[in-house]
Amino acid sequence: MMKASLLFILSFLVFSISVSTNSSFTSAAEAPEPVRDVAGKMLRTDRHYYILPAANVFDKFRGGGLTLSGIGKNTCPAAVFQETSEQKNGIPLAFLPVNPKKGVVRVSTDLNIKFAYPETCGQSPVWSIDNYVYPSGDSFVNIGGVVGNPGPKTLSSWFKIEKFGYQEYKLVYCPAVCSYCKVICKDVGIEFQNGKRRLHLTTDYPLRVVFKKA
Repeated sequence: MMKASLLFILSFLVFSISVSTNSSFTSAAEAPEPVRDVAGKMLRTDRHYYILPAANVFDKFRGGGLTLSGIGKNTCPAAVFQETSEQKNGIPLAFLPVNPKKGVVRVSTDLNIKFAYPETCGQSPVWSIDNYVYPSGDSFVNIGGVVGNPGPKTLSSWFKIEKFGYQEYKLVYCPAVCSYCKVICKDVGIEFQNGKRRLHLTTDYPLRVVFKKA
């Protein structure tokens, strides 16, 4: 009787360890990989980074980091642009995932992008798409978005970071925070406007980027 009890206990322990190990492997496999900066370190939600264009031997005019600027005659800096000079890193940004896990920023995950900049022109420094309902037309990246509160009312404020090459990334508008909402997924690219580089949504040439700790 005692031998049978011992065998039962041992079998139970082996089964428990096996289930726990398999569960751990499954969880690890399901977690998207972390986004890494140019130093190879994981991006953290409590730090700020520059978004810089990745080096490309085919692009002689790749520009610098990202900044804010006015549109046309409107001098209020409410639209997101790329610096024309490679010497300028732009304004640092923070990345705020919809479900932050241990403070790590991961690929293929809905997140808000926020300038390390005070509210300007009555707009929050959070990125937002101005024409997300009908993105078949011109859709540009502005500020005035909302942090958190995932759902249909905040669709314009959610972006993703995706791998795009060996150590490079691209920014994507493809929110998954609303299961029943219809969205058209596009990459974030550059459109030239009066000699300036404005961020917009594209299906042709995404902006290839890397991240540098500020």
